Amino acid sequence: MSYSILIVEDEPNMRLGLKDNLEFEGYSVDLAEDGAEGLDKILKKSYDLIIMDVMMPRMSGLDACRKAREAGIEAPILLLTAKSEEVDKVIGLELGADDYVTKPFSLRELLARIKAILRRVALKKEPSVKSNETRIGRLMVNFETYTSHDDNGQVRMSHKEYAILQYLLGRKNETVSRYDLLEKVWGYEESPTTRTVDNFIVKLRQKVETDPNDPRIILTVHGTGYKLIF
Repeated sequence: MSYSILIVEDEPNMRLGLKDNLEFEGYSVDLAEDGAEGLDKILKKSYDLIIMDVMMPRMSGLDACRKAREAGIEAPILLLTAKSEEVDKVIGLELGADDYVTKPFSLRELLARIKAILRRVALKKEPSVKSNETRIGRLMVNFETYTSHDDNGQVRMSHKEYAILQYLLGRKNETVSRYDLLEKVWGYEESPTTRTVDNFIVKLRQKVETDPNDPRIILTVHGTGYKLIF
Protein backbone atom coordinates (compact mmCIF):
# COMPACT_ATOMS: atom_id res chain seq x y z
CA MET A 1 0.00 0.00 0.00
CA SER A 2 1.36 3.42 -1.00
CA TYR A 3 0.71 6.09 1.60
CA SER A 4 0.20 9.73 0.62
CA ILE A 5 2.09 12.34 2.62
CA LEU A 6 1.91 16.13 2.48
CA ILE A 7 5.04 18.07 3.50
CA VAL A 8 4.37 21.67 4.54
CA GLU A 9 7.75 23.38 4.93
CA ASP A 10 8.91 26.86 3.89
CA GLU A 11 12.65 26.06 3.72
CA PRO A 12 13.32 24.79 0.15
CA ASN A 13 16.25 22.48 0.90
CA MET A 14 14.43 20.83 3.79
CA ARG A 15 11.23 20.51 1.77
CA LEU A 16 12.88 18.94 -1.29
CA GLY A 17 15.23 16.79 0.78
CA LEU A 18 12.34 15.28 2.71
CA LYS A 19 10.42 14.70 -0.52
CA ASP A 20 13.35 12.83 -2.12
CA ASN A 21 13.90 10.63 0.95
CA LEU A 22 10.25 9.80 1.47
CA GLU A 23 9.70 8.98 -2.19
CA PHE A 24 12.75 6.72 -1.99
CA GLU A 25 10.93 4.91 0.85
CA GLY A 26 7.95 4.39 -1.45
CA TYR A 27 5.63 7.14 -0.24
CA SER A 28 3.59 9.43 -2.50
CA VAL A 29 4.55 12.99 -1.58
CA ASP A 30 2.96 16.42 -2.18
CA LEU A 31 4.55 19.71 -1.18
CA ALA A 32 3.37 23.06 0.18
CA GLU A 33 5.56 26.10 0.84
CA ASP A 34 3.64 27.61 3.78
CA GLY A 35 0.73 27.03 6.11
CA ALA A 36 -1.86 28.71 3.89
CA GLU A 37 -0.97 26.59 0.85
CA GLY A 38 -0.75 23.53 3.06
CA LEU A 39 -4.21 24.08 4.53
CA ASP A 40 -5.65 24.58 1.04
CA LYS A 41 -4.25 21.21 -0.07
CA ILE A 42 -5.36 19.48 3.14
CA LEU A 43 -8.93 20.63 2.58
CA LYS A 44 -8.94 19.54 -1.08
CA LYS A 45 -7.19 16.16 -0.90
CA SER A 46 -7.13 13.26 1.53
CA TYR A 47 -3.69 12.44 2.98
CA ASP A 48 -2.54 9.58 5.19
CA LEU A 49 -0.06 11.87 6.99
CA ILE A 50 0.74 15.59 7.12
CA ILE A 51 4.26 16.70 8.08
CA MET A 52 4.19 20.38 8.95
CA ASP A 53 6.72 22.92 10.12
CA VAL A 54 5.58 25.20 12.93
CA MET A 55 7.20 28.51 11.96
CA MET A 56 6.12 29.50 8.43
CA PRO A 57 5.06 32.68 6.58
CA ARG A 58 1.42 33.60 5.82
CA MET A 59 0.08 30.96 8.22
CA SER A 60 1.94 29.07 10.94
CA GLY A 61 1.81 25.31 11.27
CA LEU A 62 -0.12 25.73 14.52
CA ASP A 63 -2.84 27.80 12.84
CA ALA A 64 -3.01 25.38 9.91
CA CYS A 65 -3.31 22.46 12.33
CA ARG A 66 -6.09 24.16 14.27
CA LYS A 67 -8.04 25.08 11.14
CA ALA A 68 -7.67 21.57 9.71
CA ARG A 69 -9.07 20.00 12.88
CA GLU A 70 -11.90 22.54 13.00
CA ALA A 71 -12.77 21.52 9.43
CA GLY A 72 -13.01 17.89 10.52
CA ILE A 73 -9.73 16.68 8.99
CA GLU A 74 -8.64 13.54 10.84
CA ALA A 75 -5.35 12.78 9.05
CA PRO A 76 -2.47 12.53 11.57
CA ILE A 77 -0.26 15.62 11.78
CA LEU A 78 3.44 15.45 12.63
CA LEU A 79 4.92 18.83 13.58
CA LEU A 80 8.50 19.89 12.95
CA THR A 81 9.64 22.27 15.70
CA ALA A 82 12.82 24.11 16.62
CA LYS A 83 14.56 23.01 19.80
CA SER A 84 13.66 26.25 21.59
CA GLU A 85 9.93 26.04 20.80
CA GLU A 86 8.78 24.06 23.85
CA VAL A 87 5.59 26.10 24.16
CA ASP A 88 4.80 25.51 20.49
CA LYS A 89 5.16 21.75 20.97
CA VAL A 90 2.67 21.79 23.85
CA ILE A 91 0.20 24.01 22.01
CA GLY A 92 0.54 21.91 18.86
CA LEU A 93 -0.38 18.72 20.68
CA GLU A 94 -3.31 20.47 22.34
CA LEU A 95 -4.55 21.76 18.97
CA GLY A 96 -4.72 18.23 17.59
CA ALA A 97 -1.25 17.34 16.32
CA ASP A 98 -0.40 13.68 16.81
CA ASP A 99 3.35 13.93 17.31
CA TYR A 100 6.35 16.20 16.80
CA VAL A 101 10.00 15.95 15.86
CA THR A 102 12.51 18.53 17.06
CA LYS A 103 14.95 20.08 14.57
CA PRO A 104 17.66 19.14 13.90
CA PHE A 105 16.53 15.53 13.59
CA SER A 106 17.98 12.45 11.96
CA LEU A 107 16.26 10.93 8.96
CA ARG A 108 16.18 7.62 10.83
CA GLU A 109 14.23 9.18 13.70
CA LEU A 110 11.75 10.84 11.34
CA LEU A 111 11.16 7.64 9.37
CA ALA A 112 10.58 5.71 12.59
CA ARG A 113 7.95 8.23 13.71
CA ILE A 114 6.30 8.16 10.28
CA LYS A 115 6.14 4.37 10.20
CA ALA A 116 4.68 4.24 13.72
CA ILE A 117 1.94 6.72 12.80
CA LEU A 118 1.12 4.97 9.51
CA ARG A 119 0.84 1.61 11.29
CA ARG A 120 -1.91 3.17 13.38
CA VAL A 121 -3.52 4.57 10.21
CA ALA A 122 -3.59 1.07 8.71
CA LEU A 123 -5.12 -0.43 11.86
CA LYS A 124 -7.75 2.27 12.00
CA LYS A 125 -8.87 1.45 8.45
CA GLU A 126 -9.51 -2.18 9.36
CA PRO A 127 -13.04 -3.13 10.44
CA SER A 128 -13.57 -2.69 14.16
CA VAL A 129 -13.75 -5.93 16.14
CA LYS A 130 -16.51 -5.47 18.69
CA SER A 131 -15.19 -8.18 21.03
CA ASN A 132 -11.97 -6.21 21.41
CA GLU A 133 -13.75 -3.09 22.64
CA THR A 134 -13.38 -1.91 26.21
CA ARG A 135 -15.88 0.38 27.89
CA ILE A 136 -14.25 3.20 29.83
CA GLY A 137 -16.91 5.48 31.23
CA ARG A 138 -19.21 6.47 28.38
CA LEU A 139 -16.58 5.60 25.77
CA MET A 140 -16.13 2.29 23.92
CA VAL A 141 -12.46 1.92 22.92
CA ASN A 142 -10.70 -0.55 20.63
CA PHE A 143 -6.96 -0.24 21.24
CA GLU A 144 -6.14 -2.63 18.36
CA THR A 145 -7.78 -0.55 15.67
CA TYR A 146 -7.43 2.84 17.41
CA THR A 147 -11.14 3.54 17.16
CA SER A 148 -13.63 4.73 19.75
CA HIS A 149 -17.26 5.73 19.96
CA ASP A 150 -19.94 6.76 22.40
CA ASP A 151 -23.74 6.73 22.13
CA ASN A 152 -23.58 9.63 19.66
CA GLY A 153 -21.16 7.98 17.24
CA GLN A 154 -17.44 7.94 16.50
CA VAL A 155 -15.13 9.88 18.80
CA ARG A 156 -11.81 11.09 17.39
CA MET A 157 -8.76 10.72 19.62
CA SER A 158 -5.08 11.32 18.90
CA HIS A 159 -2.68 8.41 19.32
CA LYS A 160 -1.31 10.09 22.46
CA GLU A 161 -4.78 10.05 24.00
CA TYR A 162 -5.10 6.34 23.19
CA ALA A 163 -1.64 5.71 24.65
CA ILE A 164 -2.41 7.55 27.89
CA LEU A 165 -5.75 5.80 28.29
CA GLN A 166 -4.22 2.39 27.57
CA TYR A 167 -1.39 2.98 30.04
CA LEU A 168 -3.85 4.01 32.76
CA LEU A 169 -6.04 1.01 31.94
CA GLY A 170 -3.09 -1.34 32.34
CA ARG A 171 -2.64 0.08 35.84
CA LYS A 172 -6.32 0.36 36.74
CA ASN A 173 -6.94 1.40 40.34
CA GLU A 174 -3.25 2.30 40.75
CA THR A 175 -1.82 5.81 41.05
CA VAL A 176 0.24 6.76 38.00
CA SER A 177 2.50 9.79 38.30
CA ARG A 178 2.69 12.53 35.69
CA TYR A 179 6.40 11.79 35.23
CA ASP A 180 5.67 8.12 34.63
CA LEU A 181 3.19 9.08 31.90
CA LEU A 182 5.74 11.43 30.34
CA GLU A 183 8.37 8.70 30.25
CA LYS A 184 6.17 5.82 29.11
CA VAL A 185 3.89 7.66 26.66
CA TRP A 186 6.15 10.35 25.23
CA GLY A 187 9.53 8.77 25.92
CA TYR A 188 11.51 11.69 24.55
CA GLU A 189 14.89 12.86 25.74
CA GLU A 190 13.27 16.27 26.07
CA SER A 191 9.81 15.40 27.32
CA PRO A 192 6.92 17.87 27.32
CA THR A 193 6.08 19.38 30.67
CA THR A 194 3.70 17.90 33.24
CA ARG A 195 1.28 20.62 32.17
CA THR A 196 0.95 18.75 28.88
CA VAL A 197 -0.14 15.62 30.73
CA ASP A 198 -2.72 17.61 32.69
CA ASN A 199 -4.14 19.11 29.51
CA PHE A 200 -4.43 15.70 27.85
CA ILE A 201 -6.25 14.37 30.93
CA VAL A 202 -8.71 17.25 30.63
CA LYS A 203 -9.41 16.26 27.01
CA LEU A 204 -9.80 12.58 27.91
CA ARG A 205 -12.25 13.41 30.69
CA GLN A 206 -14.40 15.30 28.19
CA LYS A 207 -14.75 12.06 26.23
CA VAL A 208 -14.88 9.52 29.05
CA GLU A 209 -16.70 11.19 31.92
CA THR A 210 -20.44 11.81 32.14
CA ASP A 211 -19.59 15.09 33.90
CA PRO A 212 -15.97 16.16 33.17
CA ASN A 213 -16.19 18.71 36.00
CA ASP A 214 -16.95 15.93 38.47
CA PRO A 215 -14.71 13.06 37.29
CA ARG A 216 -15.53 9.56 38.49
CA ILE A 217 -13.36 7.52 36.09
CA ILE A 218 -10.03 9.39 35.79
CA LEU A 219 -9.31 10.70 39.25
CA THR A 220 -6.67 13.21 40.28
CA VAL A 221 -4.27 12.08 43.01
CA HIS A 222 -3.19 15.49 44.25
CA GLY A 223 0.53 16.13 44.16
CA THR A 224 1.21 12.88 42.31
CA GLY A 225 -0.79 12.05 39.19
CA TYR A 226 -3.90 10.15 38.18
CA LYS A 227 -5.83 6.94 38.78
CA LEU A 228 -8.25 5.15 36.45
CA ILE A 229 -11.10 3.43 38.27
CA PHE A 230 -14.31 1.77 37.04
